[in-house]
Parts: sequence; structure tokens; C-alpha cells
Amino acid sequence: MNDWQILKEKLQQFAKERDWEQFHNPKDLALALSIEAAELNELFLWKKPEDADPEKIKDELADVFAYAIQLAAKYELDIGQIVAEKIARNSEKYPVDKAKGNARKYTEL
Repeated sequence: MNDWQILKEKLQQFAKERDWEQFHNPKDLALALSIEAAELNELFLWKKPEDADPEKIKDELADVFAYAIQLAAKYELDIGQIVAEKIARNSEKYPVDKAKGNARKYTEL
């Protein structure tokens, strides 16, 4: 069992104990994920990156991960696999010889 699976099971147990599964449909999980990501962004708003509070960043980032893991679980997605596949696709779109050192979109390389 990998770490993602362990976290998924802990999150599912947490929700089950509170009878929250009824609220955890894919749409609401995606919305919650977006909201938590916005709360993470808010920690950096109008500040230098080094001035953001690391403890608050930790909390908001944990929320982002938790909702992403729960959403992946709803679709029975293997997190390690889908991230590895995305890296492979991005490697094709952003070859090192063209993408290194710049932030242009792959269509502009």
C-alpha cells in the first residue's frame, strides 16, 4: 500500500465517521479544492513570497491535497500513475532543448 492509498483511506474514514460522504460528490469536491487553492493564494496576496506564514501555508496546502485525493478516489484514479502520465505528456510538449530556461507555453516554443 502506498502513501496516497493510506491518505485516501484515512480521509474516507474521517468522512464516514461524520456521515459526510453525502456531501462529497465530485462537483462539490472540485469546488472545495478550488476554494482551498484560492485560500492558499490569499496567503501570498500583496506580500513578498518569503513574508507568507509557513504554518498557514501548510494548513491550506493540506486542504488542497485532501480534496484532490478525495476527488481522485471518487473516480478511482491512481494518483501516482496519473501524475507520472502527465509528466510524460509534458515532457513531449516541453522538450528540454526548447523549454529550458523560459516560461513560454508549448505552443510558443
